[in-house]
Order: sequence, then C-alpha cells, then structure tokens
Amino acid sequence: MNIVLGITKRDFLIRAENFNPSNPWNVLRIVCGAFMFPHVTSKFVAGTLNPGTVGFFAKAGFMPPEFWVILAALVEAGTGVALVLGLCTRIAALGAAGALAVAVYALHMVKGFGWTWNTGGYEYPVFWAIVCLAVAWNEFNQDSAAK
Repeated sequence: MNIVLGITKRDFLIRAENFNPSNPWNVLRIVCGAFMFPHVTSKFVAGTLNPGTVGFFAKAGFMPPEFWVILAALVEAGTGVALVLGLCTRIAALGAAGALAVAVYALHMVKGFGWTWNTGGYEYPVFWAIVCLAVAWNEFNQDSAAK
C-alpha cells in the first residue's frame, strides 16, 4: 500500500537485509549516512552553536543564521540516521543530497568558485551529493524491480 511518493510501511522497518555487508549498496548507504554526523557535530561547540558556523551561514545570506544552522543540523542528523538504518532510503538520500547542494551554494556565496576540498572548495560535498543520488536511484530501481 502506497502512502505518499511511493513510500510504504516497509520503508519504515529496520530489516536485517539492510545490514548485509556482502551487498555493496548497503555499505555505501551506511557510509553516506555516517558521513553526515561529522557535519552535525561541527555545528556545535561546548553544547552551543558554533560561532564560526553561525558566521559562515550569515555570510552566505541565511537569515537568521542560528535558525538555519539548527535546521541544517536536524536535516543532517535525520538523513544520517535514516540512511544508516535503511529507513525511507530514497527520501533520506535525496534529503542528504539536497543538504549537500545547499552546502555547495553556501560555499560558493562565501568563497566564490573553488573546486578542490583542501582550499575550501566544493569538490567534497558535490562528490557526496552524487553518491547520495546514486543510493536513491538504486533504491528506486530496487523498489521498481520488486513490483
């Protein structure tokens, strides 16, 4: 039974098959989720919002920046947990890709064009956004094949 956007009750179940390490898509999905958590923790210092992150969001034009930092942390935490557990994988992977696309926009607004990650460019978030899109696409294809 479809609920919304092709999501079914099965999408909300934690299934053993989602943790089978012989399936490379499981490994990739879990890694995509796990890589969201450092982004969440970087937004906080000593139990409060990281002033550097708040300043970055302000420079990128996100007002009020504190709201946007908290929203970004919630999206990153939610998509990370969902991807690691294999819950609503398509939506979670698209959400993570969207958050990473916003990060690319913010980097561009603050630093201008820059590609390589070691100079503050957007190579890293673009790469992970593409990987998240591949995870979503694979999940969509798996669901379509099962029907």
